[in-house]
Amino acid sequence: MTNAFSAMLTSHDVILADGATGTNLFKMGLQSGDAPELWNTTEQDKIRALYKGSVDAGSDLFLTNTFGGTAARLKLHDAQGRVRELNRAGAELGREMADKANRKVIVAGSVGPTGEIMQPVGNLSHAAAVEMFHEQAEGLKEGGVDVLWLETISAPEEYRAAAEAFALADMPWCGTMSFDTAGRTMMGVTSADMVQLVESLPNPPLAFGANCGTGASDILRTVLGFAAQGTERPIISKGNAGIPKYVDGHIHYDGTPELMAVYATMARDAGAKIIGGCCGTMPEHLVKMRAALDSTPRGERPTLEQIVEALGAFTSASDGTGDDGGERRARGGRRRRA
Repeated sequence: MTNAFSAMLTSHDVILADGATGTNLFKMGLQSGDAPELWNTTEQDKIRALYKGSVDAGSDLFLTNTFGGTAARLKLHDAQGRVRELNRAGAELGREMADKANRKVIVAGSVGPTGEIMQPVGNLSHAAAVEMFHEQAEGLKEGGVDVLWLETISAPEEYRAAAEAFALADMPWCGTMSFDTAGRTMMGVTSADMVQLVESLPNPPLAFGANCGTGASDILRTVLGFAAQGTERPIISKGNAGIPKYVDGHIHYDGTPELMAVYATMARDAGAKIIGGCCGTMPEHLVKMRAALDSTPRGERPTLEQIVEALGAFTSASDGTGDDGGERRARGGRRRRA
């Protein structure tokens, strides 16, 4: 299989990814508690519209509607026997919409966490996790994705299991973790830890980074943390559109398209190569992000103070690596800027 994603990494100065899946599908009628993956067969026109929204907004890459596509997640909806079918269907719809575009668009097969806790803390064994991720990967591969895209991972053990599974599927991959607990993942991983994890893998990702989390400011601090480690591997930043707030019975994200445009250029200047949005990010956000990336010249790596001034306060005092870790990384990032 031609590695179209590697080619895009070489040919593009910056790659605009997509926005939210769930937020967009809820607007189309998905109900809380429903499995979005079932729509890959029952509501195919809506999934086509989801993908088309990103393509039309200017995204170079979009993720398939398969985030909860492992047997462990689908079992909650009595669909554990449909892993290959639902992942293949989500990928095929993505391939269809990407191939209709008037430019090269990458289809990334979304792979989320299993939702189970791995041994020794929990009951999920390494072998069982590898088997589940491999089954999903094969379905995505059959559907024609260009690259597998692991996201919203908290535990290094789960990240390693997915990497092993993707090697079995013989597919290129990327992988992000969610730094949503005072600068760390829920399982305590810091930005520095993740760089070490990625570089220790026998089958490392083509790109790595952060997604989701607690807002635009926090994810940029994490990106600075990645860059300060001196990694040459492309960095992904896929942050939420602001902070979620409960308004009139619904979750609303307060990040405007204009704020996300500023976030996009600051993410690029902080060291990210692949930039997109996560929860709350709609096509109208992506349009502004695309325009900003195309029209705004590169600048110096932002300081923490500049991030706060432009995007709002951090939700925690530090990035989890020490009292002055963030400051040290901001300074180090500027010195290392190419």
